[in-house]
Amino acid sequence: MANNANLLERRIDAISRGVGFITDFFAERAENAEIWDVEGRRFIDFGAGIGVCNTGHRNPQVTAAIEKQVAAFTHTCHQVTPYENYVELAEKLNKFVPGPSKKKTAFVSTGAEAVENAIKIARAHTGRTGVIATNGGFHGRTFMGMSLTGKVMPYKADFGSMMNDVYHFPFPNDVHGISVEASIKALENLFKSDIAPKNVAAIIFEPTQGEGGFYPAPQDFVERIRAICDEHGIVMIADEVQSGFGRTGKFFAMEHYGVEADLTTSAKGLGGGMPISAVIGKAEIMDAPNPGGLGGTYAGNAVAVAAANAVCDIMSDPAFHERTTALGEKLRAMLSALKDDVPQIADVRGQGLMVAVEFIEDGNPRADMVASAIKFAKENGLILLSCGVYGNCIRFLPPLTIQDEVFDEALNIIAAAIKQAA
Repeated sequence: MANNANLLERRIDAISRGVGFITDFFAERAENAEIWDVEGRRFIDFGAGIGVCNTGHRNPQVTAAIEKQVAAFTHTCHQVTPYENYVELAEKLNKFVPGPSKKKTAFVSTGAEAVENAIKIARAHTGRTGVIATNGGFHGRTFMGMSLTGKVMPYKADFGSMMNDVYHFPFPNDVHGISVEASIKALENLFKSDIAPKNVAAIIFEPTQGEGGFYPAPQDFVERIRAICDEHGIVMIADEVQSGFGRTGKFFAMEHYGVEADLTTSAKGLGGGMPISAVIGKAEIMDAPNPGGLGGTYAGNAVAVAAANAVCDIMSDPAFHERTTALGEKLRAMLSALKDDVPQIADVRGQGLMVAVEFIEDGNPRADMVASAIKFAKENGLILLSCGVYGNCIRFLPPLTIQDEVFDEALNIIAAAIKQAA
């Protein structure tokens, strides 16, 4: 019978070192916000597959939709023999993405692919090649995704030259002393020193940074990026791969700002555990590429589309988002209450249930505290993830459907984990 120790040996022997792993146990089954390993141990899942299982592991509605589709067919390639549920899902996303403009959608398979295709669409629409992203942003592990990502280790290290015509400027961050004014000034300096705005196809940013530290973009920053894009004919891309699909208490984080992006990327929570991603945007921009310029063999796979349609139906209930917001407020209140006992807590932040706590002491990021808290949590049956350029933040990404009693149990473990790390 397999156990964690021999599976770990087999994993190390068989799988590339470049495919990292966080936990040293192997999942056997999962239900909503809980995972059981091959040795029968139970864990509360505050990672949700890095924000993928927003509707919980094995959500009954999602599972039923998958089973129904598998009973019909699993794959035809939509570009060869199309199917209705692909069209249905596009119609739903065109409605859910905020803003008054007519929208169109294209499906691919991963978040990185969605980002790649958003850049392709922006370049086709503008006839320009330059792309600007933010420091600390994460946009994937493909070459364009790596190039846009504003963090070297481990994403860019040892992979050689990045894509050309990609530039970065600082993301506003009060904790680290970067104001909106300083961020926009740096962008304007790029226009003077590195690339003229007439050569920029797109500016891409995460409304709430994911891997970079769960920093929500300030309202003024989003509005000024929109104004700059409008002034210079630049496509504004909101990367909502992690912040989308209910995570922030809205379908998409951009709903918090009342600002319409030109293109939006979506993945992770969209498929409820199935691999699917999308680019959704203004119809005239989405129609810029020639037929055949977008897509892929598995793009918009029928089974993944069926799962995503079910996720959309689940999240169409306003009560779903209201509960997400309430859970996030409860988590942030608990973390904030720890500050008296843990003075290293520099910030508690987030929207909805996309929450992080950051540790700094005497101006120095305390990544060691994060590692200690995550280790303690794992030993006590809770899966936690880190984030941040300095690795000094814990991010909380439980399924949005987590049971109240399981959520409360997790909060007690989190509090104990942070206190012992201080």
